[in-house]
Amino acid sequence: MTINENLGQWSETFMLLAAVTYLVSFVAFTWDLASHSRATRKAEAAAGSADGTGVPATVGASPVAQNSEKSGSGVSAAVLEGGGGGSRGRAYNARTRAKLNNYVADDSMTYTGERRVAARVAVAVMIIACAIHVIGVVTRGLAAGRVPWGNMYEFCTTGALVVSVVFLVALVFRDLRFVGALVTGLSLIMMVAATIGFPTPVGHLKPALQSYWLVIHVSVAVMASGVFTITFAMAVLQLIQSRRERKLIEGEKAGLGFMRLVPSSQALENFAFRLNTVGFVMWTFTLAMGAIWANKAWGRYWGWDTKEVWTFVIWVVYAAYLHARATRGWTGPRSAWLSIIGYGCIIFNFTAVNVVFNGLHSYSGL
Repeated sequence: MTINENLGQWSETFMLLAAVTYLVSFVAFTWDLASHSRATRKAEAAAGSADGTGVPATVGASPVAQNSEKSGSGVSAAVLEGGGGGSRGRAYNARTRAKLNNYVADDSMTYTGERRVAARVAVAVMIIACAIHVIGVVTRGLAAGRVPWGNMYEFCTTGALVVSVVFLVALVFRDLRFVGALVTGLSLIMMVAATIGFPTPVGHLKPALQSYWLVIHVSVAVMASGVFTITFAMAVLQLIQSRRERKLIEGEKAGLGFMRLVPSSQALENFAFRLNTVGFVMWTFTLAMGAIWANKAWGRYWGWDTKEVWTFVIWVVYAAYLHARATRGWTGPRSAWLSIIGYGCIIFNFTAVNVVFNGLHSYSGL
């Protein structure tokens, strides 16, 4: 057995260990959310029994949320306008806004003022999983003697690593542990898809891929996809939180106690918009560099190949998202759905276009 074959086997082993460790982190993140939801329900039931009012306004609120009420931060009037609609949203007074602040986290995205052991364990385990994952990707590259993203297996595993790294780096600037379960879940799905759906032995690249443009073009595409994965998770949470806010405004029970750990839908939307802007710049670079690479490989910048078309479709969808939100006032659920549609196009481009459609970009390795 050659050294490259040994490295290939070691890479597969490290990938499996990384997937198992991601699973542990996912369970820890989920446990944290579930335990918080359970504690919230018990506290609400106890307080409701004591005063006979059902669900009190302040029960279950974290210290951060209570501070938000005092300082006036948290759910802004803009959130109420987006959730309640038009003049109706503007009619709500400060007391109503304060009540909503007790059912969402602080808009500064401070996770909570309480000690959340499970969340801290989840982050620590995810860092370990990332370290193992890096070793797996590096050994795959050493075994192949090239950058490890020449087929769908390698793109999946590297993409999952980028998603995790983007999330961990974002934690330095914003406390996003509330989205940890979705992020680790998506990374785990990508790892499982690579292992079960796209198993590909270490091999040489096709002639068209044997270029330094592979490093430039695909690496930026992977990073952009990682950023869009985070914004997709935040868009899903935004839709859920927006629905809760509307229920609370109408005097109904919101449910989903763990969503108290999540900021308001407006805060989620604003942060996702900034991340989508970064991802869009990266995707624009991907599209431009892909055209230059195509000219060097096939003698033309654009040839209406299926992969090229869908890469452009993704660019158009996210451009429409940024334009609609920035200039047309498309806020709230509409902007979230546009972000979700854009990510759906990315998934379609990566799966169906690579596997089902024949073209110059059929490099799945299957």
